[in-house]
Amino acid sequence: MPVQTGPILGANGKEIRGIVRIAGRDLKGQWSVPRALRAVKGLGLNLGQVASRIVMHELKLTPKTMIGELDEAQMKKIEEILAHPHKFGAPVYLLNRQREFATNETHHLIAVDLGYAVKQDVEHEKDAYTWKGYRHAYGQKVRGQHTRSTGRSGMTVGVLRKAVIAKAGGAAGAAGQTAQAAAQAADKGKAAGATGAAPKAEKAAPAAKPAEKK
Repeated sequence: MPVQTGPILGANGKEIRGIVRIAGRDLKGQWSVPRALRAVKGLGLNLGQVASRIVMHELKLTPKTMIGELDEAQMKKIEEILAHPHKFGAPVYLLNRQREFATNETHHLIAVDLGYAVKQDVEHEKDAYTWKGYRHAYGQKVRGQHTRSTGRSGMTVGVLRKAVIAKAGGAAGAAGQTAQAAAQAADKGKAAGATGAAPKAEKAAPAAKPAEKK
């Protein structure tokens, strides 16, 4: 694909920004508003469509308006809509934090806040030692999937690399050679000890005296 090196121009002929940051995410300035909003973490397909309609209604935009054409005030308004979509008419059932167990409030989280909240939920399950928390703690599947052929953990002989096996075999061979050399040295020591003890025994035995003649 050809790479555009010149300035990016909007529908009105003015130069637009190439990179736009919304909710902690860098987006391409030539993307349309609906396409850009769907790339924000925490907005799925359905809520993204609803949020884009709300943004276009509040800011008087068209579906073909590029996100790079918007100014700072419009960007802040978009972030406010994404953080509180239910206050601008979005259905409550599309929000990702409904009747939260800590506060019993319904709200919507995006970007970094969403990731942190999910981690806190997992830790809460672990501390309560529920079945989901138990599965999370041991790194197993949580939602009832089969684990006969997938989701296994740990190393098996079948997946070890040949280099690891060869290294293990070499170490075993070296240990065997060391043990064999030690055994041979012990045998030589015993033989040498037996050879040196025999002459001493012969020297220690006195010669028998000849019998006296009567």
